[in-house]
Amino acid sequence: MRTTITVPDSVPMVGLLGSGDELLRLVEAEVAADVHVRGNEIAITGLPADNAFAVGVFDELIALLGTRQELRPDSVRRVIAMLRSGDSERPADVLSLDIISRRGRTIRPKTLNQKRYVDAIDANTIVFGIGPAGTGKTYLAMAKAVQALQTKQVNRIILTRPAVEAGERLGFLPGSLSEKIDPYLRPLYDALHDMVDPESIPRLMAAGTIEVAPLGYMRGRSLNDAFVILDEAQNTTAEQMKMFLTRLGFGSKFVVTGDITQVDLPGGAQSGLRIVREILDGIDDVHFSQLTSADVVRHRLVGDIVDAYERWDATRQPAPARPASGPPVRSNRPRRQGS
Repeated sequence: MRTTITVPDSVPMVGLLGSGDELLRLVEAEVAADVHVRGNEIAITGLPADNAFAVGVFDELIALLGTRQELRPDSVRRVIAMLRSGDSERPADVLSLDIISRRGRTIRPKTLNQKRYVDAIDANTIVFGIGPAGTGKTYLAMAKAVQALQTKQVNRIILTRPAVEAGERLGFLPGSLSEKIDPYLRPLYDALHDMVDPESIPRLMAAGTIEVAPLGYMRGRSLNDAFVILDEAQNTTAEQMKMFLTRLGFGSKFVVTGDITQVDLPGGAQSGLRIVREILDGIDDVHFSQLTSADVVRHRLVGDIVDAYERWDATRQPAPARPASGPPVRSNRPRRQGS
């Protein structure tokens, strides 16, 4: 069966096919049908189902170009992955959802789960974003916080995380308290600099419009009209998680992010993030978003690394138990005098 797609004149073929036909080759490698391009026509030959899938891929890519996005290999791979998953939402709708723009750079969700996470933040007061490194859970929450501040949905942004890292304690680090805390909060500062004019950040922090502080600073407060993000929540104890969640005030929104596979709590303490889902199950206006390795938006190898570690963890066998110690064995050797 042969199917022909006529690309609209408004869509540049070089944008659709890529420099040196890089994107075309990527599509050809991912679809079962044969693809041939002549002028602004794309001929697809194969079985009906294979043709339909290939047509769907090109339709979504053309739609993305219609939103003035530049196609890249990673966006082509995401379109194909979303179409294969069989979800009802169009990849073009997912990948064209703008959150905030700054200096010509727009922050958008890049996977279907990320879009659902962003939608959940809009629809709920408390949202938990749980998933491995690189899934955008903190970055997207930061973008939604900045959007909420810009549109005056909230009066301030509060960013916090527990000051816990493997093998380190604040009391043993050199410098003042702020110098000790800064390394733990640096990832939040870095994300903030991507979204807000860096020159305005000191002014906003001095005015209390943006606050970046360790979790311990939240105790005893009621946080009203604020967008509050708790990052690295896997390193909260159950008591700290309860303390944080009960800071919720009127007109506020809380987003809690973390990766339950990377707990750094000392002494085998129980992670508050691991048990909070069971505790809050069924409570209205609380949403849990689960992100996976398929949502990793860093280098493609990061997703493979996450999957490899999960497989390794799943195949680990518990260490064999030591045999129980019985009563001491008496020696038959005669005792020496005076012993």
